[in-house]
Amino acid sequence: MKDLKGLKTHDLRNLSVDELIRKEKDLRKELFSLKLQLSKGELPNNRRVKVVRKDIARALTIITEKEKGVPQKSSTLGGAKGVGNA
Repeated sequence: MKDLKGLKTHDLRNLSVDELIRKEKDLRKELFSLKLQLSKGELPNNRRVKVVRKDIARALTIITEKEKGVPQKSSTLGGAKGVGNA
């Protein structure tokens, strides 16, 4: 059974655009298979469908960013500036 946790964004950012496109196609095939199992009532955990959909969205977002040349965001953990600061 596949892991129920999705792909990590930083792992996807390390892939090339071609690798991301391949990953997205694989995820779409998996989603099709999961939906088929769901319709037959054979899917033991339907949360995997949601996780795969979000992984596809992540991959497509990163592909778009790379194609447009959007700089990568830093991974600092901070809230909005000025919120809660007196």
